Amino acid sequence: MTSQIIPVEPFDFIIFGATGDLAERKLLPALFQRQVAGQFLDPSRIIGSSRTKMTDEEYRAYAQTALKEHVSANELTDEALQTFLGRLSYVAADATTGEGFDQLKTVIGDNDVIRVFYLAVAPALFGEIAKQVAAHDLITEQARIVIEKPIGRDLESAKLLNDTIGSVFKESQIFRIDHYLGKETVQNLLALRFANALYEPLWNNAHIDHVQITVAESVGLEGRAGYYDKAGALRDMVQNHMLQLLCLVAIEAPPSIDADSLRDEKLKVLRSLQRINGQTAGKLTVRGQYRAGASAGGPVKGYLDELGNGESTTETFVAIKAEISNWRWAGVPFYLRTGKRLAARVSEIVIEFKPIPYSIFGESAGQVVANKLVIRLQPDEGVKQWLMIKDPGPGGMRLKHVPLDMSFAEAFNVRNPDAYERLIMDVVRGNQTLFMRRDEVEAAWNWIDPILHSWNDNNQEVQGYTSGTWGPSSAIALIERDGRTWHESV
Repeated sequence: MTSQIIPVEPFDFIIFGATGDLAERKLLPALFQRQVAGQFLDPSRIIGSSRTKMTDEEYRAYAQTALKEHVSANELTDEALQTFLGRLSYVAADATTGEGFDQLKTVIGDNDVIRVFYLAVAPALFGEIAKQVAAHDLITEQARIVIEKPIGRDLESAKLLNDTIGSVFKESQIFRIDHYLGKETVQNLLALRFANALYEPLWNNAHIDHVQITVAESVGLEGRAGYYDKAGALRDMVQNHMLQLLCLVAIEAPPSIDADSLRDEKLKVLRSLQRINGQTAGKLTVRGQYRAGASAGGPVKGYLDELGNGESTTETFVAIKAEISNWRWAGVPFYLRTGKRLAARVSEIVIEFKPIPYSIFGESAGQVVANKLVIRLQPDEGVKQWLMIKDPGPGGMRLKHVPLDMSFAEAFNVRNPDAYERLIMDVVRGNQTLFMRRDEVEAAWNWIDPILHSWNDNNQEVQGYTSGTWGPSSAIALIERDGRTWHESV
């Protein structure tokens, strides 16, 4: 089975931060893959920009090195590479002074093609770049601006940033990217719920016992110490990625799949989340920080050793018990956990259904385990429906808990595109369905801020956990005191 490739209209794709880690690892490889797939129409161009002085040829050499490292050799044919490099040019520019933006305007020229400004830079520069782009008359009706998280550090700073960018770009031109929403499995969650008669009648508090969302990383800081120690796991992962996943699990069926219909429903979920404050944070949240331990590669340092700072109380792990105050989800807890240096790299959503009210099979058949739907985002994207069946063979009724397993890679036998590939093409198309609207971002911060304040006001302990484990013991207690356990499929 092959997917249908629909080319996009010609575009200019301007990358601010063109020599940074995001451009090297994600943006340039994603753009190359979309070209190979036949999605570009000429004369589409890619224009890199950063403060580093560099010629066009030097930037092409940089891009070639990046592609050789991050694209498989069998996909990196000489013909495709040369075509891609031919689309590249480079302009050195400094958003803080405006130097270089006149040259950037000259290189872009006066045309009416789609114009994408991708801000792969530190958040402190988002507003400055937006102002410079406007001051140099580079914004057209066909222009879009893409900003990465973090969008602010709290509600106040998020509003300020949204005001700054919104003063020069229309809301319909602003694309707040969350790469988790570009993952195939995340979108399949919508298909599972709303394109099948099987699940939606059961998708409520009458049939679902609880929901677990886990985003676990096995790595540590990976050169992000400066940013991460100021952010922490709650800001870095929960405020954006995890709340977006929660929303897609919990939303009501929108009237259509268009951007505002879907985002209207997500906003309702965010506004229905029960507030966690100083009176409840100690019971409903867990903060952790990894200590020295071991990974698959051998011994690893603790967070403070990696940071070179023996006093940081920044959390590298968070677990939260969240609840949604509406008719569909009243009484159904959503358990969230995320962290670094955990036992495995895995991102998944677990929908655990309520147990059957009574077993007719007797003790000899074994325990009847509640059904689970496990939606895995990474690695090995796919869906597992855990069911009870009879263990084959004679000798009486013996029950077994087994999964119906669909791996996307095996089921469709096609390359699974990186999330950035899909999202970049959606930006060019002007499709905002998988991007966050301003009020979504602010509603998420409105829920996160009281947690941050309560941690600070109450000096909530950051508990140590050994690298290579599943976090602090109190995270296990968080769910087990409710008579439940974390699902661990690895």
